[in-house]
Amino acid sequence: MGSGWCPPVNDPATIEVDPSSPVPPYEQVRSQFANLIEAGVLAQGVRLPPVRQLAADLSLAAGTVARAYAMLEAAGLVITRRGGGTVVAQVKPPTTAELEARLAEHAIVYARSARSLGADVAQAVEAVRRAFDE
Repeated sequence: MGSGWCPPVNDPATIEVDPSSPVPPYEQVRSQFANLIEAGVLAQGVRLPPVRQLAADLSLAAGTVARAYAMLEAAGLVITRRGGGTVVAQVKPPTTAELEARLAEHAIVYARSARSLGADVAQAVEAVRRAFDE
């Protein structure tokens, strides 16, 4: 695993790339930033690191990071201004359908992970309940 990127303000946001993952590196970067933005961990106006800096931090090619940033911009999650860098855009709350789709995506990942740990449905659901209470 390459070293990660953390925003400068004691934020829990960390971007890491697992070179052994079947998920392409650009998609790992895109999805992690998207999740952080959609969860509100990276707020509107937060500046993402320059492409070359993040590429060096993650031991990736600059084109890989640029592709992830372009996909984030196409999704309306970031804005890139020439000379102004890439910043988190104002994110509108998801529609009910979008929320349900995102929850379903995260649920699939969580269910697979819980299953691989040997947890049954009741244990997995209880872990989610406890997480909500924290």
